[in-house]
Amino acid sequence: MGMEKPLDRKIERILADPSCHDFILADAKDADMGLGLAAPGVDRGEDADRYPYRTMDQYRQAMREVTGQGLVDIMLMSASTSEVLVIQERIFDDSPVTPAARVNDTTDIWLGQTGSYKRDPSMPFRTTTIDQVQGDRYPCSPDQRFQGADLGLYSITFNNNKLLDREALKEYRAFRLEAEEKNFRHFLEIFEPNAPGENTPEDVGRFVNDAICRTLAGVVSSSRPLFLKIPYFGPAAMEQLVAYDRSVIVGILGGPAGTTHDAFRMLWEAKKYGGRAALFGRKINQAEDQLLFIEILRALADGEADPEESVRSYHGQLQQRGITPHRSLEEDLVLTQLDAS
Repeated sequence: MGMEKPLDRKIERILADPSCHDFILADAKDADMGLGLAAPGVDRGEDADRYPYRTMDQYRQAMREVTGQGLVDIMLMSASTSEVLVIQERIFDDSPVTPAARVNDTTDIWLGQTGSYKRDPSMPFRTTTIDQVQGDRYPCSPDQRFQGADLGLYSITFNNNKLLDREALKEYRAFRLEAEEKNFRHFLEIFEPNAPGENTPEDVGRFVNDAICRTLAGVVSSSRPLFLKIPYFGPAAMEQLVAYDRSVIVGILGGPAGTTHDAFRMLWEAKKYGGRAALFGRKINQAEDQLLFIEILRALADGEADPEESVRSYHGQLQQRGITPHRSLEEDLVLTQLDAS
């Protein structure tokens, strides 16, 4: 697919020297797999009362603009959007950005504002197929297989339930075997338990870390994920997982948008304690200026900025551009998702 991608070089360098300064930054715009009408984000335009959310056309236009900017390493999309932007429009051929598609949709990612799926324990499922991501049809021919993305996100939610968790592991094994056969790479997302009930672990971060270690212990190099995407459980949990196995690249997911300081501090702190990737969806998509927001995330990821000063800089540049911020500077400097210490 066109030019060599920085993602590949970064992974090589991080694996060779985990203390290097390389950091993988991804824009996760696969929300249409889980959030329904709200996926493209809130519409703050004049007709917002009638149409409270942006459209898929606007969502995809934002992806084109972020890809054109070239500061993220990965653009994560749904399979249907990947078909449009990767195969039909070919926008990644001469871009430094690596395209990726979400390749499964467990029941707990069906969030939305209707339905109650997230209140029930996660069940594994795959709407799309590897063939359709690689070649936009099933089955695809060997020639068609190289038209689309060769990287996907696979997610698992363990609930500390031996029967449900075994089913999740069986589905992941089937996916890995198919991916290896079809030269398809993946990165692995592990969520915290969504509905463990009476099986709620005393230490959720430790539970997720242990589940990752056990899952990957049976996976040989030919089927291993390129890196992990997990919730950020704080410095101790991050350091423990990073120290356990240097061949595993640990990345964080963003979760709810929160304040601008939440986003900047989370990336900065995760890197400080050994994380080497951040995949932010709502944090980027709900920003007042997504391209400016990504510029600052990139500077933080590259060790060129401080979180609190970056919030001040972001607000200053919004003012220069005539963009009204969602919150005042004082409100945006508050940490709502991390310990301020």
